[in-house]
Amino acid sequence: MSLKIRKFVVYDEETLIEGFRKAKTPLRMFAVAAVIENPWSGKYIEDLKPEILSIAPSLGEELTSRITNLVGGGDKIEAYGKAGVVGLDGEIEHASALIHTLRFGNFYREAVGAKSYLSFTNTRGPADSAIMIPLMDKNDAGRRSHYLTIQFSIADAPRSDEIVVAIGGSIGGRPHHRIGDRYQDLKDLGHDVDNPASV
Repeated sequence: MSLKIRKFVVYDEETLIEGFRKAKTPLRMFAVAAVIENPWSGKYIEDLKPEILSIAPSLGEELTSRITNLVGGGDKIEAYGKAGVVGLDGEIEHASALIHTLRFGNFYREAVGAKSYLSFTNTRGPADSAIMIPLMDKNDAGRRSHYLTIQFSIADAPRSDEIVVAIGGSIGGRPHHRIGDRYQDLKDLGHDVDNPASV
């Protein structure tokens, strides 16, 4: 089955003031979503792999191209994540099938030069459901300044027989981050952060 896309949606926000204080560097968060036909909608399918192989690579490539073009190149993206929302005639497994495959995510990882995994959500809901994309630093999973969440919705999607697949990113972290990184907690708890086996 070929990929059937009904629409693309772009979300883009820039925060200039946070916590009643001007940001030294504005935070920009953005996402690109595709609203696609769910090839497994309304029935139980044992083997999802044929559709994964035919849909996920082209979807990953297209979304990656769009999000990197949006910000002028993957090297500018500091934090990243992904999400899938399946309509009510589908299973959570259907959203998971398309985003939890290297054939989808590797396009984005390679485009931004990432080392860390893509954080994610996979949910089910009607049109206008919240699309939540958790972000983390693309190279440092313990860098808490870049623990962010993009939230938006699409008024007419997902329909019951659709899936919304989205990737998101940020340029920068929270404007006034001051809770430290994960490594400080580990040190405080007596772990040797230079020795991965102790963590």
